[in-house]
Amino acid sequence: MHSIITILAPKPLFINNLLLSGLRSGDNGAFKELVSLYQDKVFNTAIGLVQDHGMAEDIAQEVFITVYRSVHSFNEKASLSTWIYRITVNKCLDHLRAKKRQKGMGLMSALFHKDNGEEQQISSGFYHPGIQLERRESARYLFEAIETLPDNQKTAFILSQVEELAQKEIADIMDISVKAVESLLQRAKVGLRKKLGHIYDRRKNDNTTSKQ
Repeated sequence: MHSIITILAPKPLFINNLLLSGLRSGDNGAFKELVSLYQDKVFNTAIGLVQDHGMAEDIAQEVFITVYRSVHSFNEKASLSTWIYRITVNKCLDHLRAKKRQKGMGLMSALFHKDNGEEQQISSGFYHPGIQLERRESARYLFEAIETLPDNQKTAFILSQVEELAQKEIADIMDISVKAVESLLQRAKVGLRKKLGHIYDRRKNDNTTSKQ
């Protein structure tokens, strides 16, 4: 049996209005529809920003819990989509800040506790699950470079190049001007070109050394 949203929804705005109405009236079916409609967008944005599958899944759950609990305070000045993306980005940035704090504590611990005989785990690199197999190796280098960008540049780049959002919507999500988005994207691309050059040079040198 098709839901009322599936049958009647000719436009995204109409879908969103139905979802909001259903969510505010406590309709569990509307919440399921919301998750179905936005779960891929939320997860893809999260995994592009945090580059960790498990963390991205946790963030996606947190996003939908926040949407469910906060729907009555949503003032509709932005679109539902923009609001959900904004929550996703903020959750990702919170997790990244927490990760950086933990990394800092790890470095401090390493200073006071020298080699304890435990084998250190070395990351084998991040592979985005949405990338086709034949493009994964080059995409891995790209995401390695993206990881080095400042958070605001990284956010703008992921929303633009991975989620393919218009600059106006990115501006609304990040609560900045379109001009600021343009500037962030330009600086991100310049930074990525430099970083990718260094990464490819390093990989080339590593391959040459391994063959000797």
